[in-house]
Amino acid sequence: MSDAIATAITAAAGLGGALLGSVLPQRFNARERAAEAEIADRRRSFEERREAYTAMNRASEQFHTLLKDALHRIRDGVYAEEDRTRLEDSRREYRDRYAAAQMIVPLRIMEASRELNKVLAEIDVAAKRIDRGLACDGESAEHLLVEVKQAEPRLVAMRTLMREDLGIRD
Repeated sequence: MSDAIATAITAAAGLGGALLGSVLPQRFNARERAAEAEIADRRRSFEERREAYTAMNRASEQFHTLLKDALHRIRDGVYAEEDRTRLEDSRREYRDRYAAAQMIVPLRIMEASRELNKVLAEIDVAAKRIDRGLACDGESAEHLLVEVKQAEPRLVAMRTLMREDLGIRD
């Protein structure tokens, strides 16, 4: 009976070893694949944010610049239909980049962008009123040129937060 027990124990150990030999590598490979998938997800998220930040920054800068140019041209009496079209196209691009970013960027960056958006939108609306000859009391291109400078620190603050989120430290 001791030979039979020894044989049974040996067979059980062999069977257990064979089972463990196939299960352990599978579990190890599954963990490895999960870790690789997590790294890929983090990289994809980083790339999406970087692309959104680049597009938002470019559109914000462009809208700000064209708005400032429009105010100079309105002041100088040379604002033309081509200028209006370029500014409106830029405003739409800015709005689209802002809307797209809302889905993927952190709240603190959206708050900074919202602060910038508020200033630019108010100036844009006022510039359109002036251009149409419907300026409110005290509204002038000269006055709005002073106000548009308020957007510059907001542009810098938004860009700084974006860079920090991407791990860029100066």
